[in-house]
Amino acid sequence: MTTTDFGSAALSTPRSVLIDGIGMLVTNDPELGEGLLGAIDDAALAVEDGRVAWVGPRSRVPSTDARIDAAGRCVIPGFVDSHSHIVFAGDRSQEFGARMSGRPYTAGGIRATVAATRAAADTELLGTATRLLRECNAQGTTTLEIKSGYGLSVAEEERALRVAARLTDETTFLGAHIVPPEYADDPGGYVDLVTGPMLEACAPHARWIDVFCERGAFDEEASRRVLTAGQRHGLLARVHGNQLEAGPGVRLAVSVGAASVDHCTHLSPEDVAALAESVRDGEGTVATLLPGVDFSTRQPYPDARALLDAGAVVALASDCNPGSCFTSSIAFCIALAVREMRMTPEEALWAATAGGARALRRTDVGHLAPGARADITLLNAPNHVYLAYRAGVPQTAAVWKNGALVAGRP
Repeated sequence: MTTTDFGSAALSTPRSVLIDGIGMLVTNDPELGEGLLGAIDDAALAVEDGRVAWVGPRSRVPSTDARIDAAGRCVIPGFVDSHSHIVFAGDRSQEFGARMSGRPYTAGGIRATVAATRAAADTELLGTATRLLRECNAQGTTTLEIKSGYGLSVAEEERALRVAARLTDETTFLGAHIVPPEYADDPGGYVDLVTGPMLEACAPHARWIDVFCERGAFDEEASRRVLTAGQRHGLLARVHGNQLEAGPGVRLAVSVGAASVDHCTHLSPEDVAALAESVRDGEGTVATLLPGVDFSTRQPYPDARALLDAGAVVALASDCNPGSCFTSSIAFCIALAVREMRMTPEEALWAATAGGARALRRTDVGHLAPGARADITLLNAPNHVYLAYRAGVPQTAAVWKNGALVAGRP
């Protein structure tokens, strides 16, 4: 076995590779290590053909074709970011500045992005989304969901999903983001469009269907129409809900079997109980929290502690978008979750990896047990606590997806 410099190569260049000298390995499998994170100290990890082949203590490493020395640093699963809106054009920094000067956030700014996105060329949309995806990769994200929702016409929504599908398998049709200006006097007609011709055009390019179930966007009845229409076309459901005020989003998500309800800023005790009960009965509905949005809009943070204590499954995601949260940093979201939402560092990291995988109903990512996809992040830190402990400081040394190096150097 040789020690190899993989500064520009892939883990899968040789058939098998050992990452050795790991100070702390987070597997997210309690059967493999200690606690919620299945942590193994003084560990090693073997990769073969883009999959995790073995994990364990350094004293029992298998023979491999090549070796990478982690030099005592921490290895975690790649982040699974289950909520983003990176297919867009335009800039809303002035809107952010106005909010920071005291103007309250509403969903109305979405219309400015819709106008800019409709006017942009395909190359511009793809270029922006590609740049942001690389930015995500460089910070440890290896799985990214991407929504449409800034086109709001048949042709524009289909175009957005075609762009998204070039970058990820986790594409979401969000034609029901807001009612566009041309349908301001006929919101019912727009729902007919979304559930009819728009869905027909977009379903072949999407895995998911989503709706913004909120006052000022779509009410419960319209939201249910959108989700059930998508399900009839084979799309899986997810919901934007309970962001701006208490409302029916959680109730709707649980009732239609949505994989996730995202935001969850304003929850009643009944909402918390419904989310907890849903996962006790099976896959259930994950509560995906987006603390970067609440930071950027000066809203209250979700009560993650109530959700976790009740037994709900919690995910953390970025909601990277040009208006309410223009960050791609999951590490920043972890720091906010620990500081502002009373999650432990272990709970926050699990939510940003295994929780995100649950929100996408994926079993191949979000953990580093044998058989998992070799989506691996090497931190410039001895343990995962540094993600919150050194908030705002880049901690990612190298990132591999499917065993291929996509960012950094070991």
